Order: sequence, then structure tokens, then C-alpha cells
Amino acid sequence: MSDGEDDLPLSTRARVAIAGNESDSDDDVPLSARVPGATTGKRKNMSNRNRPAHKRKSSDTEDDNSSDDKPIGSLVDISDRKSTTAGGSAKKKTKRADHEPWRAKRGAKQMWSTLEHNGVVFPPPYQAHGIPLVYDGHDVKLLPHEEEVATFFAVMKDTDYAQKDIFVKNFFDGFKKTLRGGPHGFIKDFKKCDFTKIYMWNLQERERKKSVSAEEKRKVKAEQAAAEEKYCWATIDGRRERVGNYKVEPPGLFRGRGEHPKMGRVKKRIMPEDIIINIGKGAKVPEPLPGHKWKQIIHNNTVTWLCGWNDTINTKDWKYVQFGATSSIKAESDIQKYEKARKLKLAVDAIRRDYFKKMKSGSVLEQQLAVTTYLVDKLALRAGGEKDDDLADTVGVCTLRVGHIDFLPPSTIKFDFLGKDSIRYLQEHEVDPLVFHAMQRFCKGKKKDQDIFDHIDPTKVNKHLQTLMPGLTIKVFRTYNASYTLNKLLKETTPAGDSTVPMKKAAYDAANKEVAVLCNHQKGVSKAHDAQMEKLQDKKKIIEKEIAALRRDKKDTNKAKIRTLKERLSKLELQMKMKDELKSVSLGTSKINYMDPRITIAWCKHNDVPPPTVYTKALVEKFNWAMEVEPDFDF
Repeated sequence: MSDGEDDLPLSTRARVAIAGNESDSDDDVPLSARVPGATTGKRKNMSNRNRPAHKRKSSDTEDDNSSDDKPIGSLVDISDRKSTTAGGSAKKKTKRADHEPWRAKRGAKQMWSTLEHNGVVFPPPYQAHGIPLVYDGHDVKLLPHEEEVATFFAVMKDTDYAQKDIFVKNFFDGFKKTLRGGPHGFIKDFKKCDFTKIYMWNLQERERKKSVSAEEKRKVKAEQAAAEEKYCWATIDGRRERVGNYKVEPPGLFRGRGEHPKMGRVKKRIMPEDIIINIGKGAKVPEPLPGHKWKQIIHNNTVTWLCGWNDTINTKDWKYVQFGATSSIKAESDIQKYEKARKLKLAVDAIRRDYFKKMKSGSVLEQQLAVTTYLVDKLALRAGGEKDDDLADTVGVCTLRVGHIDFLPPSTIKFDFLGKDSIRYLQEHEVDPLVFHAMQRFCKGKKKDQDIFDHIDPTKVNKHLQTLMPGLTIKVFRTYNASYTLNKLLKETTPAGDSTVPMKKAAYDAANKEVAVLCNHQKGVSKAHDAQMEKLQDKKKIIEKEIAALRRDKKDTNKAKIRTLKERLSKLELQMKMKDELKSVSLGTSKINYMDPRITIAWCKHNDVPPPTVYTKALVEKFNWAMEVEPDFDF
């Protein structure tokens, strides 16, 4: 392939085939028993495909919803740190840093001088319903904290999750742990458990709530909004900004995406003792729940999040309360992200010349860095990195194993692995012959469970990318590829002339779909899809019958009616076509995180398409900063 070949990512022009689709500590036990006010009242799991028995597993090191001020190091003010004890090894420091990702990084940029907020909203304490669990044919009235966990499962009894062995096993392990040491520890066999009575109670509760009048619902909603109003806002350097996710997630059963090995585990109730508050010095600290205290109060002005705590399932992950999507903080972060991706456009030709040169004459390490850079560039693959044994065996470019690919001469490679969120990546790509032969060399003599790129990891790849362009990372490459592809396809495929807005929207959705496929943003087909298509088909038949009847009547006055009905029919057929084509593709992720919104807004202005046609109300508000872009903007 020549150095000057088309910039379009390979997957959009050479795709041959596409297919859609903690520990066991007592922390899993719900804490409702200590919450003030608690009262009585088979899809095959692909995650093990070619998985090594004792080998690193990979996770996606870059989250689609990540923010640039994510805790890459900084919850605690550097000045407040305690010095390490004499003789403490670097390994111990590294281990501590791995488990405390919120500690401040030296030399980090100051983000604010003053910060005030009101903390978080906790879910209400559990209210026991008193409905028994039936065990071995006998009613068992559980204690409130036991009943809470049983109810988590009972309300999901008829869902697809409850039919999965791993979900049931993980739930019941957590349930037995909840029962351990109490009067109901004899409950040890899931097959003897009957959750039907609790399930039926839940159905009745749902019906009761549905029967509440609209006026009463509006009243309750208004009262709740008034009570939570103060949590919706924070003040940073004197500016009042909206807060995003200020509600603490309630306890329940973990679901995960794809075939996650932890699905069904009990998510414990988050309490103030779990939460770190980040606030300005001298500002009033939010009040915790009565009888409780915050885990820690810190004043870290190198980050802009407000509260943080460990995820209860993936305990090395942290949850954060941050400023909302419409805040100036997020807008500035978005602008910097997309501008960095635009800069890559100026450097990408030199980067491509570099990796082809390294493939021909570099060391093994340089060749592996070159090939991974090619795959990130052309296929928009994620990084992949080390993770714990009990996480899903998801894979990125750095952790591809021999069993994940097949060589189809002369130069096509079939990729088959679980990507982020256990979404299957099954695609065939024609690659440059240099890449094809290099990967054959990397695989030669290795077993299926061995790494293809055994000399590199995500850190080495990102360090290498930094030498090619300051600030360049794998995620910047993905953002560039997504934005570049959208920009190019909209220019090539938008219908000209007197095309209707629905026709233009269909062209936009088709381009958005190509970006989603490129980034492997998939979703399961909705259970309601077939029923929805049948309803649309029925509408189509009705319109066709009306047109036929008017034609038989042969009145001159019917011509205008027929013309109107034909327009409706054409619009409906287009709607059906796009709905079916997009049924397994998630358009939202790339819109929110990867496609520069200025491309979309400029396209809307140039083609007289109102932004709400392609953006939800929330996205129009989130990307308000892009609304002043000129119609001739070019990424």
C-alpha cells in the first residue's frame, strides 16, 4: 500500500464480514441492616474462547464515557499526604497507587481555587414487605437485609438474566453469604427456593403504582425535584454549574454487558463511610446521613470531580460525581479532546510512513509497535490491558492472542474476540501485505493461547504514540477515525437537490452506522423489534390500500390525495429500512464520545436539517458549545 493511499479507515472500505453480536469478601452483603430506618412492613459464554489458564487478561483501559479529569491520580491533596515509611519499596508504592487511583499526581495542573457543593443523594432505606420465601415447600420469613437480597432476584425471575447459570450462581453465592451466621443459614440449595410469592407481590406493587393518578404522580415528582434541587448545582470559582450524576446507585444485582462473569453478584448499599468528598478549603462540608461520617474529606484542586467511591463489584474501579454534560467544565474538556483529534489529521501521513518503515526494517519490538499502530489507525481497535482473573476475557489490540485471528490469503485477516463490555468483535479485514506477513511471523510457533504482540503492552504503545505526536493516545486515534469517517461519508452520501429532511436524516444515520461498526458499538436486538416492524408493515398495507382505492375511483380530486399518501408511504418505507438496518448497532456511543459535534452541526446548517432531528435534546444541550460553528466547517 502506498504512503499516500486514502485516509479513510480500512474497516469502512475493506470490511468483508461483520457480526453483531472481587473478591468474595463480605462487602457483597447488603448493608440495609445498618441503614437507619430499615423497617419490616442460555447463550454460550464466549469469554473463555482461547483463554489461557495462567495468563494476563485484558480490559479496555479507555472508557467511552471517561473524562479527561478522571482520577488519573488525584483525590488527595499532595500537601496532605503522609510520607512513606523508611525502607518502603517502590513495588509497595506502586501497589498502593494501583488500589488508590485517587491519590494526587505531582505537578498536576490546578483546576480551581474555590469549590462548593452539597454532596450526593442516597437511595431510600430498604422497607421490608414481609412476604416469605418458600424453601423446600415451607414459608420462611426472612430478616430485612436477607429479604432485600431475595427480592433483588425475585423481581428478575422471568428475565433472560435469571435463566443464565452464571447469574444464578453468583446471586445465590451472595445470598448464602447474606444468610451466613443468621437463623436462616440452612438455606443452601437454590433448587429448593421458590421466589414466586415475592415475585407476585412485586407485580401487585407495580400495578398499584400504575393506578396512581397522573396528578398525584406529578405532585410526587415535583416534591422530589424540590428536595434534590440543591444537589443539582455546584459552585466552582464563583460559577454556578450543573452537577451530573449526583445520585448514588441503589443496591441490587449486577447485570453487566455481554456475558460478564460477575453478573448476578450482589451490589452492596453505598454508605457515607464509602465516599470521599472533594471540596474547597473553608467551604461547608455536606452533611452525611444521620449517625454516619464520610470516609474522607479532601481538597484536591487538580481534578474537578466532587465525590468518589469504590465500585462494589469491580473494586479497583472508582465511581465519581462530576459536573454535568452541559457545564462549561465538560465543554472545555470536549473542545480539547476534538481539537487534539484534529491535530492528528496533520500528522497522520508522517505516522503512517513511520510505521511502514518500521515494519520493514525495525527490531521485533519496533515491528510490533508499528503493526499495533496500524491496527489502531485502520481498524480503530481499543488498547487492552492487564486485569483481574475474575473479569471477562475482553481483548484489545495489545492483548490479541493467536487463537483470536485466522489468516485468509492473500492478505485478509479474520478477527474473532470479545471486545469491551464482552461485545463480540467478528470481522474480516483486508490489510496491507506487510501487516499480513508481519502478523504471521509474530504467530509462528506459538500456541493459540499465547499473545501475538508479546513484546508490548498499552503503556509502551501509548509512549510510542507520544513520540509521534504530543498527546497522542489510542483513544485520540479512535476519536480521529470516528470523526474523519463521519466527515467524509456525509460529504459523499448526503442527497443533493430537493431531498426531504427524512432522506437526509437517513443518510446521516447510515454514516453514523459506519462509525459505530468501525468502533464496534453494538447492541442486542430489542425484543420489541419484530412487533414494531409488524406494526409499521400494517401501516404500510393500510396506506397502499387507500392509494389503490383512490386510483379505482378515478376522480380528479383524488390526485392530490394520492400524491400525499405516496409521500407518507415513501417516508414510512424509509423509516422501516433504517430501523431494520440499525437494529443491532448503537449509534449513541459514537455520537456522545467520538464524533466531533461540529461536524454534525455544520452538516445540519448546510443541509437545512434541524439539530434535534439527529441529536436528542440532551445532546443538543451537551454540545451547545458547538452550535456557533460555520456551515462550511471541515474536520
